[in-house]
Amino acid sequence: MSVTDRSHEELHQQAAAEAARRYEDSAPERERVEGRLAAGVRFPDSPDALAVRADRILDRGGLSPSAVVADIHREAMDLPDANERIIDLSNELQAWSFLPRGVRAGATVARITRRRDGRELPHGTGFLVSPRLMMTNHHVLPDESFARQCFAEFNAQVTADNLPDTVVRMELDPGTFFAADRRLDFALVAVAPTPDGPAPGEIFGWNRLSVQIGKLVLGEKVNIIGHPLGRLKEIALRDNAVLVRLDDFVHYTTDTEPGNSGSPVFNDQWEVVALHHSGVPKKDDRGRVLRKDGRPWQQGDGDDAIEWVANEGVRISSILKHLTGLDLDPGRRALLTEMGPDTGLDQAMATAPAPGARPERTTAAVPGVTTPAVPAVPVTVPLTESETTARRPKVGLRARGTAFGGHRHLVFLHGRDQQDQEPDDLRRIWTAGLNRGLTLAALPPLDPEDVWFPFYGTRLHDLVSGRESTAEPIGLDQVSAAAAAEVFAAESPTGSYERLLYEAAARAGMPQNGPATTEGFGAGLVGALHRPLSWLAARSDLDEWTIATFLRDVDLYLGDSAVRQSVLDSVMETMPTGGELVLVTHSLGTVVGMDLLARLPDGLDPVLLVTAGSPLGLDGVNERLLTRGPHQPPRVRDWVNVWCPTDAVAIGCPLEDERWGKLTQLAVPNGRDRAHKIDEYLGHPGPAREIRSVLPLQA
Repeated sequence: MSVTDRSHEELHQQAAAEAARRYEDSAPERERVEGRLAAGVRFPDSPDALAVRADRILDRGGLSPSAVVADIHREAMDLPDANERIIDLSNELQAWSFLPRGVRAGATVARITRRRDGRELPHGTGFLVSPRLMMTNHHVLPDESFARQCFAEFNAQVTADNLPDTVVRMELDPGTFFAADRRLDFALVAVAPTPDGPAPGEIFGWNRLSVQIGKLVLGEKVNIIGHPLGRLKEIALRDNAVLVRLDDFVHYTTDTEPGNSGSPVFNDQWEVVALHHSGVPKKDDRGRVLRKDGRPWQQGDGDDAIEWVANEGVRISSILKHLTGLDLDPGRRALLTEMGPDTGLDQAMATAPAPGARPERTTAAVPGVTTPAVPAVPVTVPLTESETTARRPKVGLRARGTAFGGHRHLVFLHGRDQQDQEPDDLRRIWTAGLNRGLTLAALPPLDPEDVWFPFYGTRLHDLVSGRESTAEPIGLDQVSAAAAAEVFAAESPTGSYERLLYEAAARAGMPQNGPATTEGFGAGLVGALHRPLSWLAARSDLDEWTIATFLRDVDLYLGDSAVRQSVLDSVMETMPTGGELVLVTHSLGTVVGMDLLARLPDGLDPVLLVTAGSPLGLDGVNERLLTRGPHQPPRVRDWVNVWCPTDAVAIGCPLEDERWGKLTQLAVPNGRDRAHKIDEYLGHPGPAREIRSVLPLQA
């Protein structure tokens, strides 16, 4: 049944009433914050929260690191004061990119307009969060039927010359996707492209939502872009302080009006931190909402007559957490994963069972983590031809015998989580990345068929997933990276998983006392391991799931001799037996490669080792290699270590221990969301030049 105009207005009023209740309930915390602000504390948040925020500001380009260093070193400061100063500088100074990035963020914001009785009435604000999905409030779009009456208007704004821009209309498409929740007051709806046109996000861009911590602290400024009272697009810029952070909501002061319902709340790096959903009305001692003139507000006065004392937004992390629990068909799950890896939804959707069909209790994406039972009749479905092909054993690929004169061999050694990939596809991806780097270096490209590509992905996956789980099942509502990490720690062969995780976080600068402020999935559900995972995710371009599962596989490889032996045997099945070796390794493959070098036959001479995105700098890794501790790789003539500062797997790089011996260290700026991708690493001219320099040119 569609929402009527009356019930729609009631939803709006309920949202305001609940916001007012939360505002009143949080009065002690708000008074504490306001008291500290009045006492001169600029950002009355925890030291850990300030540290994470300062790191994220620098990592996301909010300030020039050199300018920050120069400012901080004008006077002696301890670490907490330095972190606070970085945040304060971000509030005072902005790089030139602040303006164009704001314009880019504003392009994603649209006015939602409703058709009713032959008229078109401005109704609220929405913003794109993926190429095809728009977010707004539940009280703006309460259900699918109501959404069908509405459309989105992009570019409903004035130009730099103060002239009306060309508005682009796009229809909402709730039949393709619609999800909403009254308590969190959000709605997520698909937007249909124009006929024969691209997806709306490909035209206007979209906001990459993130579950990572460090996006906001108490006392910091926020920005809101929306359509107040249906007017052309407006912005409330930076004169807006965060007052209180609750579990699912955040309160802030800003100049907004009712039409801002559904607007994105940005920090100064133009990351969405909340979904604006309601003002907080001022009330008298009898609980009555007051008008701006001090008199009690009555129905018919209009929202613009109310005395608003604050505003409330829904925390983006709470919305993302809610989305992980939705029971969706594969097509709708795929639409959610288009929101990007920072949301964590790609991992969460991978663990969710297909609606209505599951045999008994099934293991989720991690060992020992199971989904709750759902009554269903088990059904046996025969495999399709493509599924049968996918289950055939995948083997490594040999190079053409005539490559590089027939005596020098280029070998690519991959990392973890490759079990579903085709070795030939992987070899082409690696070679394409390397060829991009070679082109930038003005050097001739390579043919994929000239590369050896050992493949151990399926064998490693089978060994990992085949281990007997001793952990208690964890319900789907707890299937988070931190929950999985607890399982991994409990099942670590040598009890070293937790040490690995904490060492990585410590090397990434995590304070060694006090809990970190968290905003990811599962905060509060899982204790000790949530903190280092959240810290690593905040300091890097990787999500918590990737970090947790990567360290799990490294720990199993190093801690279980049977796993190590099987992986090495699998690699040796597709290796040259003689000549000279150029070994390019990535991720877990760098660890496997170091062990492999200790087992090469005498007739195979390694002339160059390349390690990219490597965890070898962690003592919990290098101390458990076959050749213990930091050391010069056996028999290797030259060694190049390539790393990216935003790659959490490469924490510990550059390799500074002198026991590593002589090596070339290359820091590269990998692209956003691609910090750990091997084709990104090889696509830089520096690493490509090092590899090509030892490969003879083809005749």
